[in-house]
Amino acid sequence: MSSTPYETLPGDAAGVTSDGAAWLASAGTYPRSTLAFWEERPDAPVVLPCGTAFDVVNTPAIFGRRMLDRLWDEGPGSGPVAVYRGRMLLFAAPGTAARLPSLLGWEEWGGRGQAVPPLLCHGTGDAVTVPAPHADPSPASAGARWLVAPDTRHPWLPGPEILLWAAVRAARPTVRISIFPPADQDAKVYDVSRRR
Repeated sequence: MSSTPYETLPGDAAGVTSDGAAWLASAGTYPRSTLAFWEERPDAPVVLPCGTAFDVVNTPAIFGRRMLDRLWDEGPGSGPVAVYRGRMLLFAAPGTAARLPSLLGWEEWGGRGQAVPPLLCHGTGDAVTVPAPHADPSPASAGARWLVAPDTRHPWLPGPEILLWAAVRAARPTVRISIFPPADQDAKVYDVSRRR
């Protein structure tokens, strides 16, 4: 058994380690106060500012799950990931919130009637509710919970390019995203392979 309430117990995949809790608390103005609060109430979520220790990309839960699957199945993995009120919070490198929207714009994200969900980017000046170190890990839990809990003081965090890659791949089964405009349906098409 651990002496601190936010140590991960063997087999407890949803728990935040003491190093992970220290990293989360470092985002706030008073990290020691956040850690003391969690020692008293290890099941209580807190609101932390974004922009210094992390940014957050906030997606609808189902689309976020598709992104997370792509990150782990085909990519480099993810940083910490939480669920809160039907939304998935993907923790990202600081600066991601400033860069990702322009990359999504370049990909024409959500344009021309595409059925892709909005991605909310939280960075400097924003704050998010962070699950408690020992949040209820069950999907039936109505509160915030960890899917990938922070476990080190310096977790790897994906940047905007990696999250763009995951979002585009997650959207592919439902929509076709292309940098080329759609073909004119009334245009005549000629088979140029038959040229002499």
